[in-house]
Amino acid sequence: MTENLPNPISIDAVAPRFSWQLDGGQARNVMQTAYQIKVTDDAKHTVWAPAKVNSDQSMYIYYQGSPLKSGEKYTWQVKVWDNHGKSSQGTATFRMGLLKADDWKAQWIGPGQEEASRPSPLFRKGFIVNKKVKTAIAYITAHSLYEAHINGKRVGDAYLTPGYTSYNKRIQYQAYDVTNLVQPGANAAGASLGSGWYRGIYGIGTRHEIYGKDIALLMQINITYTDGSTATIATDDTWKTSTGEVRYAEIYMGSTIDARMEQKGWSTAGFNDSNWKNAVIGNYPKDILIATVNEPVKKHETFKAIKLFTTPKGEKVIDFGQNLVGWVKFNVRGKAGDKIVISHAEVLDKEGNFYTDNLRDAKCQNTFILKGEGMETCEPQFTWQGFRYIRIEGYPGDIKPEDFTATAVYSDMPPTGTFACSNPLINQLQHNIQWGQKGNFLDIPTDCPQRDERLGWTGDAQVFSRTATFNMNVHNFFTKWLKDVSLDQFSDGSLPHVIPDAFDNGKPTGGGGSAGWSDATTIIPWNMYLAYGDKQILENQYNSMKAWVGFMKSRSHNNLWNTGSHFGDWLFYTRNDDNDGTAAITSKYLIAQCFYAHSTQLLINAAKVLGKTEDVETYTKLLADIKDAYMREYVTPNGLISSDTQTAYAEALEFDMLPENLRAQAADRLEANIRRYGNHLTTGFLGTPYLCDALSRYGHADAAFRLLLQENYPSWLYPIKMGATTIWERWDGIKPDGTLEVPSMNSYNHYAYGAIGDWMYRTVAGIDTKIEQPGYKGITIKPTVGGKLTDVAANYETPYGKASSHWKIENGNFVLDVVIPANTTATVYVPTKGDSAVTESGKPVTKAADQIDGFTAVNIGSGTYHFSTTN
Repeated sequence: MTENLPNPISIDAVAPRFSWQLDGGQARNVMQTAYQIKVTDDAKHTVWAPAKVNSDQSMYIYYQGSPLKSGEKYTWQVKVWDNHGKSSQGTATFRMGLLKADDWKAQWIGPGQEEASRPSPLFRKGFIVNKKVKTAIAYITAHSLYEAHINGKRVGDAYLTPGYTSYNKRIQYQAYDVTNLVQPGANAAGASLGSGWYRGIYGIGTRHEIYGKDIALLMQINITYTDGSTATIATDDTWKTSTGEVRYAEIYMGSTIDARMEQKGWSTAGFNDSNWKNAVIGNYPKDILIATVNEPVKKHETFKAIKLFTTPKGEKVIDFGQNLVGWVKFNVRGKAGDKIVISHAEVLDKEGNFYTDNLRDAKCQNTFILKGEGMETCEPQFTWQGFRYIRIEGYPGDIKPEDFTATAVYSDMPPTGTFACSNPLINQLQHNIQWGQKGNFLDIPTDCPQRDERLGWTGDAQVFSRTATFNMNVHNFFTKWLKDVSLDQFSDGSLPHVIPDAFDNGKPTGGGGSAGWSDATTIIPWNMYLAYGDKQILENQYNSMKAWVGFMKSRSHNNLWNTGSHFGDWLFYTRNDDNDGTAAITSKYLIAQCFYAHSTQLLINAAKVLGKTEDVETYTKLLADIKDAYMREYVTPNGLISSDTQTAYAEALEFDMLPENLRAQAADRLEANIRRYGNHLTTGFLGTPYLCDALSRYGHADAAFRLLLQENYPSWLYPIKMGATTIWERWDGIKPDGTLEVPSMNSYNHYAYGAIGDWMYRTVAGIDTKIEQPGYKGITIKPTVGGKLTDVAANYETPYGKASSHWKIENGNFVLDVVIPANTTATVYVPTKGDSAVTESGKPVTKAADQIDGFTAVNIGSGTYHFSTTN
């Protein structure tokens, strides 16, 4: 991997980093002992060939050779040696992006005058190729969304490009190898544009033109011929522009496709564009253009209709069986002018009718007008929907369910983890967590994918970030988004509530500085460091982390942060008619003080990793003062916290707010609180992620399992019993009587409460990284038995390869199968009771192991292991 990508064709890191995995095969205890790297340019000249390095490092080796050139392709080779006397080598390639603004020969172009309804503009240019092409690389971006074509064929398989960044500060471009699309003789290149995040209807209150009014294209094809000569095809005012069948396209509202207005063959060489206008040059900066570091949005799973039915209101509705994010494609025959409207919904109401009130101002409708020329395929463009159901209006003839397909669309992050157990409801919970992530990791981590929001809410992202690492490789995804976190951070150190800032574009009046939300700038970088061992993330975000802690300090009096506006424990358990005071209200300022301490601790952790010893001393003293202020303000001498809630105790325990002598009783109070609520949780967004972890950490794993397995409201399994296929925003999005929560705030695809997945992987299955060896260079396997589970299996693709923990109870004995990847070590904790004997592959291991708090700890290297206990 180069910069965490396989064979990338456009990177702008001037010193890219190289990483590789070792395949240990069936051998145990395989460790790399040395490596040697060689880098050559496209002409086979060596540009870096350092001496053999005696080291087990196989991640993030910085290039230190001759300066790398814009657009050039390089090959790198690594040879590795292991501790068994074996050697091996692998080869990969990378291509540099356009490193300087003047590498862009293309000019920004726009359509000039536009119609009021803003149909999607088309741009095209013919060009001649009269030599044999060696390579052709297209670099493309837009003030909007784009889809590019060469000779009538789509360029790449990415959607919603160039993606969403803080456009006023940086805009991504994508690179494509289009060598196979360019042909001898006459050619044509073109692109269509949609308003997208840049200037479309977007943000709270359905704002318009957050970043600009213009729509513009920047496209450049760099051609290298086999004789060494080059040519550049670049956007300028000789390109022609018109409009086609996409008459309207907005993220929230949907798109209107009028097939009668299709300009067939518009991106082919033979097309007659004499009636098209010349494009207009736009004077927009190029020095903010950056190569794309994260995986693009692509199409993934497809779903066939599982049922076509008529609602009590007489609506024709198709159920796809899964709440997903993407769009519907269908085939149809009809007359010219027939208009078909496809509406989208996540749920049906109590009576079984199509329900869209929770979409608020988002129409979520795609309209198709037929041309009447036989079978037509209808598919929207430059929009997406969150839905399980569609309503079909205006369809000519009988609706055939088999003609409709729903496609899931999300960032193309490699899947990394699986979790399965003997309880089918927990397996469905894991399914729902994963689909909540798929639906909301669409270039940015959105809060929800369906209503008039779909914003990068910082609080949602931070509570889910560690769980996200288990399901998918989110290294590049969060690296990209965190850079916008830093760029959009306010000058006072606080963060906007959403990133990119779609409120007031740099003005604090849009809101910011909320505890648990702004802490995304400390929590997520640390979680990424733990998961991937990448110090560069901490280096990139350190100043932002420091600025946020500085903001909290500046707003505190005697180290007590009890000022400002906060969301608090968002959507915690409440009752409408709360006569006996059972609503679980936690002081917002108490929560703020806990996060003040937590972020300060994470800043200390980052400072230690980066060798900033002066900061370690400064913030260690500050942290002690923060905790002292917390104790004075919120805790009685006997350890009662003033907000006697699950969230208050979970955060106090998880963030080490209490002195050690008060922690056990605090855990007891937490467990007692849970019992008072009939073994139900009462936590919201900021308490839920820490609840089960705090319980199991302090000896109450049984209570954590009771919460996990609770099937009645409020609980994780209640939505599943009500038919959920994703995580809900509210614990009772659908109430036990079938009525729906208030439509103003009731998403059925909101991943925040899916943060329990972290506990399922790290505690139930027991797979974790050692903090002193992050990125799973050092692995811990420490399963927790409980909840009447008899079989738990988790696999996780670490940066070094697959780690696996599979435990089960057989005839009263505990059996644990473990896989540890090459070039790592692990400590396995086998649960034991009393005089239990532990064997590995039939051989006793007790004498070589340590007995620790009900576990037998065994240090192992890579390989496959079979542990079992007998009483």
